[in-house]
Amino acid sequence: MSAAFRFGKRFLDVALAALILALFGGPMLLIALAIRLDSPGPALFRQIRIGLNNHEFVMLKFRTMRAQPNESGTIVQASRGDARVTRVGALLRRTSLDELPQLFNVLCGQMSLVGPRPHAPGTRAGGRPFEEVTTRYAARHRVKPGLTGLAQVRGLRGETDTEDKLIWRLESDLEYIENWSLWQDLLILARTLFSVARMTNAY
Repeated sequence: MSAAFRFGKRFLDVALAALILALFGGPMLLIALAIRLDSPGPALFRQIRIGLNNHEFVMLKFRTMRAQPNESGTIVQASRGDARVTRVGALLRRTSLDELPQLFNVLCGQMSLVGPRPHAPGTRAGGRPFEEVTTRYAARHRVKPGLTGLAQVRGLRGETDTEDKLIWRLESDLEYIENWSLWQDLLILARTLFSVARMTNAY
């Protein structure tokens, strides 16, 4: 990706993220209040994720699950019908509104609007850490992770609990990186809005 392309992508990220936050700032406060009233715990969920060049950062989301200590320290991916999901959380997940706080990650330069979704360190597929499943996995960290991506608009969402699921998503991630353009980003954003409006593939 050339310097001009990187500048254009960053400009698009900042402009759109700032606009969305300006439009949804009020509703986001109401969402935070609803989360606090629905179940004990903070409104925001913070988790370490792997970003550009394997650098770790704290990703933000609205909390959609009951606040419970994780004594094992292992990453337990959410699944369809997960009993940990709260009433408000179920609605947020169906509408993808739980992802809105990541716009602050975008403004801080830790994420992009479009790119491979960031994974937590130690997440496993088929019992093996993602990076051990295929040597190509590291290539997805050549760009900033995204709030949405090519894999997501193709319907590859939800838990990545098998090696096949990971490889299918990785193929889309690498295809995006190898063919990146601002036009492709705009198309993915448009397809994401369409998917969110239909509330498809989210749980």
